[in-house]
Order: sequence, then C-alpha cells, then structure tokens
Amino acid sequence: MGNIRQTYIKRVAVELIRNHPNDFGGDYAQNRKKVLELTDLGVMVDGKLGVVHKKLANRIAGYATRYVKRKRGT
Repeated sequence: MGNIRQTYIKRVAVELIRNHPNDFGGDYAQNRKKVLELTDLGVMVDGKLGVVHKKLANRIAGYATRYVKRKRGT
C-alpha cells in the first residue's frame, strides 16, 4: 500500500508545479527550498530562510518530487 496524502497537499504541489514548471525537478532538497520561497510557509529571518510550518512544507515538497518524477518518467 502506498502513502495517502491530503488533497490540500496535492493541490498546492500540483499548482506550484503548473505555475513554475522549470523550478521543480527530481531533487527533494531543491524542491523544498522552492516550496518555502514560493509559499508563505517560509519566513526570512536575519537574511536566512526560516520555516514556519516544517512538516507541511516537507510533505508538499515530497509530493512535488514524486509527482515530477512520475510525470517525467524518471
């Protein structure tokens, strides 16, 4: 059995990928940074990107990575 994710995680990830298709790829760490930059889940503190909702950002980035890999066939 696979992982079941909430619809809001899927919706946000797919919307981000559709709006910014060149920013997301098969690398989870890069996708996590992009999710924090493009949503309000990340906050700039003293010039560094801090995380407000870490678990939610991780789930969105993980699903985005899986979605991109599945769509691109890698």
